[in-house]
Amino acid sequence: MTPVDILRALAGGDRRSIGKADRVVKQVLKTPALFGDVVRGFTHDDPVIRMRCADVAEKVSAARPEWLKRHKQALLSFASTVQEKEVRWHMAQMIPRLELSPSERRRAVALLFKYLDDASQIVKTFSMQALFEMSENDARLRARVVPILQDAVRDGSPAVRSRGKKLLRRHECRRGTQECVRHDGL
Repeated sequence: MTPVDILRALAGGDRRSIGKADRVVKQVLKTPALFGDVVRGFTHDDPVIRMRCADVAEKVSAARPEWLKRHKQALLSFASTVQEKEVRWHMAQMIPRLELSPSERRRAVALLFKYLDDASQIVKTFSMQALFEMSENDARLRARVVPILQDAVRDGSPAVRSRGKKLLRRHECRRGTQECVRHDGL
């Protein structure tokens, strides 16, 4: 599959469908050199292709997070400017997989806090998740994230409330303040 083939496979339809993204994921996992072409697709003129490239990159990076290393600056730059919710939620999923310098980390955290104000409940949900993951070994960030989760549980949409509850349970488990059974998929 060539870069042109990838874009062709990801074109068509609308942003409510993934098209042939799963087929492209399989091909990219077999041919790692194609991952850069997928990342370059983030800036394609066609919003459907941008969204599907973000979907493919997220799925590939879930299996191979180290592949993001070469594309860290492109991903952070694009994530800070993209407006489409269908792309933003994939950016929020990938950001915690990046190996970040302290200044990059501050930039990424600020971006994820900005994403919490997105109109999309999915973007908010994945941004909360990302901030929680990034706060795993960062007590100062955790102190900022926990109140957001508590607010989400109280005032969020059903999806946001559900994710907030799961993340707060994980937080309480780590603190040793409740019995923990891992069956919630997180």
